[in-house]
Amino acid sequence: MGELTFFLRLQVKQKEDGIFISQDKYVAEILKKFDFLNVTTASTPIETKKPLVKDEEVADVDVHLYRSIIGHFKTSHLQAVKRIFRYLKGQPKLGLWYPRESAFYLEAYSDSNYAGENLDMKSTTGGCQFLG
Repeated sequence: MGELTFFLRLQVKQKEDGIFISQDKYVAEILKKFDFLNVTTASTPIETKKPLVKDEEVADVDVHLYRSIIGHFKTSHLQAVKRIFRYLKGQPKLGLWYPRESAFYLEAYSDSNYAGENLDMKSTTGGCQFLG
């Protein structure tokens, strides 16, 4: 079977001194899909002096675009998602480094279902990691 290098859109690079997990291939895919390849990058994933607030009753954004990106929200949420994309454009190789020799204990859980949504037969996958 070989060494694990790719799993559920996660790239896994195993080295003698630890493991590096990233999603740079997935980041490149979503930036291309939503036409964010030629945008100005952002230094942080969210505006530091402009908190995300609930929109007043204003017109919805392009529903098809937004739902394909994230779901069913309002203008300020779409702006926040675009900011995250611009941040990812500037930081495509970010990831998690887990050193082999560490005082920390890593515990990971995941769950998924295959086509479990009755209306549209979508699959769901989720996971979390604890480092302590």
